[in-house]
Amino acid sequence: MDRRKFIKRLGFAAGGAVAFNGIPIKLLSSHQPLKSLLPKSDNDKVLVILQLHGGNDSTNSFIPIDNYDLYYSRRANIAIPYKSGNRTLIPLDSTLNPADQVGLHPDMIDFKSMYDRGQAAVYQGVSYPKNNGSHFRGRDIWFMGGDYDDYYSSGWVGRYLNHIYAPSEYPDDFPNAGMPDPLALEMGNDTSLLFHQEGNIPTSISLGNSPGQLLNQIENLEGFADEGIDPRGLPPEHLAGSPYKKEMDWILGLEDKSETYIKRLGEIYQSSNETKVDYPEIYPFNAPSGSLRNPLSGQLQLVARLLGGDIKTKVFLVKIGGFDTHAGQVEGSNTTMGVHATKMYHISAAMKAFHEDLKARGLQDRVLTISMSEFGRRIPSNGSYGTDHGKGGAVMVFGNRVNPGVFGTNPDLTQSNIGLQFDYRQLYASILHEWLGVDQASINNDIFFKDFFNASDENGNPLPDVEMISNSITGTNSWLGKHYNVANPFPNPAADSTNLKIQSNEAGKVRIEIISITGQSIGVMMKPLMQGSNDIKLDLSGLKSGIYQIRINAKNINDSKKLIKN
Repeated sequence: MDRRKFIKRLGFAAGGAVAFNGIPIKLLSSHQPLKSLLPKSDNDKVLVILQLHGGNDSTNSFIPIDNYDLYYSRRANIAIPYKSGNRTLIPLDSTLNPADQVGLHPDMIDFKSMYDRGQAAVYQGVSYPKNNGSHFRGRDIWFMGGDYDDYYSSGWVGRYLNHIYAPSEYPDDFPNAGMPDPLALEMGNDTSLLFHQEGNIPTSISLGNSPGQLLNQIENLEGFADEGIDPRGLPPEHLAGSPYKKEMDWILGLEDKSETYIKRLGEIYQSSNETKVDYPEIYPFNAPSGSLRNPLSGQLQLVARLLGGDIKTKVFLVKIGGFDTHAGQVEGSNTTMGVHATKMYHISAAMKAFHEDLKARGLQDRVLTISMSEFGRRIPSNGSYGTDHGKGGAVMVFGNRVNPGVFGTNPDLTQSNIGLQFDYRQLYASILHEWLGVDQASINNDIFFKDFFNASDENGNPLPDVEMISNSITGTNSWLGKHYNVANPFPNPAADSTNLKIQSNEAGKVRIEIISITGQSIGVMMKPLMQGSNDIKLDLSGLKSGIYQIRINAKNINDSKKLIKN
């Protein structure tokens, strides 16, 4: 390929998109000044942004159990069954207030598993004032971090990167010893406003399907074939000082950087190995053929492998589309199946595999993932087994250090749209401050240009505070223990019977074994467990007086209690 064809493909590019291991990725770059890592942000934390393209119907993702009858009446032709049928909603958290109880889509079983371990959170009613339900405008607003009437040429992540790098300028001073890797990586061929700095030109480079193809194209660049143009491929001298010359110098400089970055990515990738974690590839039930393949698995697997190779990139963008479900969101014969069901499965299953992969690499405490979608969908369904553009929706957050739970309340189902409970920038500001270590003043003044630590809605009413990150590593110690636990038997000492109170966040069975002080098994029983609090009476009439141990085993429960029999 000659340089002329290369430039034609390139356009006036803001960055480079390349295919790596079969997956197109976008290399963030800019011809605005960027800053080299400062001690204030020199942590090893990583942010993954999960884009749900098209507008997710969160009302069928997180179903309001407290008002199920009204939910069903507003969307009877797409409603997820509650208590009847082979596939019903999954109650998420029995410890929530009754009015806040939600059920998951039946294909979100892996989300439930992560939630139970304190690795997931849900924020209800996330939006921005005067949301107009437009795909393109909505996506730009979420990416730029502005209001409905702002038109920034930069994205909030781009401004964050501007903040943490100084005084080096890209591309002249990059890569360098402090930052040898791309500043951010975007999966796919598009260039998102999310990563742009002020004045950036949003056009991507598409350079084939593999690193080898990219390097081959770069090596074959021979320069311009046109007469009167420097054979080295440089712009003519008479253009010196012109805007065109400035743009061309930047583009050609970016071309030179691309080879360096791709070689670096190849080294990182090869220095890391695949783990034994299996990423789900195919939806396991019947669905439209175009929805069967899991588009997230390969992207997240690549992110995990690059992180395993100690890449210093701070922000990754992964994507899944197909959420614009005006028609055919569900199968007419089974509302739990269809296009939306596949998306819920792909997200839940791929995210669980991603975190298992990170754990296998010892990286589980370094990575936070947050979802975003340009808008939610309306509460009432339409006549085409679908939903139309709405406003607010739910945001999912994943990670070992996430503050787990369901934040916000179930939507008012008498309305057409999900109301605003959290401004999306509250969530991003919390991540920037608590996770990435940016001070609040810089977030307010340089990134969002407003104070979203003290946010209000369009009527001036204060919005609830957001604390997205837990101060301690969650899991079996605190969150899991809250949702799965066994109280001491009562009474104890006991005569003829005693009671066990077992808290379980999932219905199932429990194995109870009574063991003598010498270690002999006296008896084993299996009892059903309901989700929530369970009182189980144990008959002790056949036991001799003495000291015993009660062993209790169920999903997420492995406990023992001392019992004295009178």
